[in-house]
Amino acid sequence: MLSRENNDLVTRVGPGTQMGALMRRYWIPAAFASQVEKPDSPPVRVKLLGEQLVLFRDTQGRLGLVDEFCPHRLASMFFGRNEESGLRCVYHGLKFDVGGACVDAPCVPPTTTADQLATIKRDLKIKSYPCMERAGLVWTYMGPADLKPEFPDLEWTMTPDSHRFVSRHVQECNWLQALEGGFDAPHLSFLHKGDNPDPSRNVVPTHYEVTATDFGFVVATGRDIGGPNIAWNLNIMLMPFHKIISTRPHAAHMWVPIDDENTMLYSVDFNPNAPLTQAEIDRCVEGTWIHTENHPGSDHAIRNKTNDYMIDRALQASGKSFTGIKGFGTQDCAIQESMGAIVDRSREYLLAGDAAIVKLRRLLLQALRDQADGKPVMGLNPKSYRVRSVRCELARDVNVADRISELVRA
Repeated sequence: MLSRENNDLVTRVGPGTQMGALMRRYWIPAAFASQVEKPDSPPVRVKLLGEQLVLFRDTQGRLGLVDEFCPHRLASMFFGRNEESGLRCVYHGLKFDVGGACVDAPCVPPTTTADQLATIKRDLKIKSYPCMERAGLVWTYMGPADLKPEFPDLEWTMTPDSHRFVSRHVQECNWLQALEGGFDAPHLSFLHKGDNPDPSRNVVPTHYEVTATDFGFVVATGRDIGGPNIAWNLNIMLMPFHKIISTRPHAAHMWVPIDDENTMLYSVDFNPNAPLTQAEIDRCVEGTWIHTENHPGSDHAIRNKTNDYMIDRALQASGKSFTGIKGFGTQDCAIQESMGAIVDRSREYLLAGDAAIVKLRRLLLQALRDQADGKPVMGLNPKSYRVRSVRCELARDVNVADRISELVRA
């Protein structure tokens, strides 16, 4: 369990919080690039780490992510006019470029001197964050400008469009309990029972190895399936909120904090070597796998807590589905959201199968201590992300801890 003080440390992500400061040291997905596909297209609202922002693409195609509220009278820039290389507030006509500079102030009286106008424009700078496009997403960096890292070498972001499928939806709980759910190995034998085509996942794991790395950690989970070997799953946690999943095709999650009580969950299927097949795409779209089926044009799942995730009690009673809820992703969200907006970890009773959860929390707390002490932050070397999750069988006498680095970097 965690003390309530430490629970707050690892869950709170807004401006001025320790975890928020750590999160801001990494590149964070903000939106689909298609949401601002064309130059001078309408701006869109974005909320990240408790900050209300507006994303737009200017006349030259450059991306701008700025504070939602105009620094003059705090009117929303969402209603702004995206025109002639800047976003113009419709309240008084002040205009800002993608870097946040005030480039036009037509509401200033014509009697204002040039020096006065220059001062006004300088002081009216709107908060902005740098952006880039990768893999159909707009990514932003919200940390200190002089510490901005290179974009990480995430394998799925370097694949052609035809080789990946990306979806997202809002999860109504804190980012950490969602991420912890992603590294909870024993739940596969229960929560997804009946829906998982892999019979080995019905075997409760008996072996656990958790290894810290320069990018985060690797969770190795072993299942005794009989015979001379142990079946191992090696899943990867990349700082600060990524998971690379040991499936075929490969898969990934990003649990991106919207604020303390809501998370944008990005889910990815990808094949580094070939386009996804139609059957693989259909599985994504149908919502039976890690992706959810959303209301058209929204980031909100059709099966959600307002309708109890459309649980089918007859299906649950039949034994064909352990939960009676459709889809791996929806099953995960249902349980993680059922804990409340921010779970009180001081009340938990942890078991042996929670080894990865304990390690994750210790890792995050250590990362916060390192940051406070001015030590290097892990996961900022882009090449350290060149890893891949693995499924394999190893002889019973093999010490998997000795092989983890070799296996995930092969």
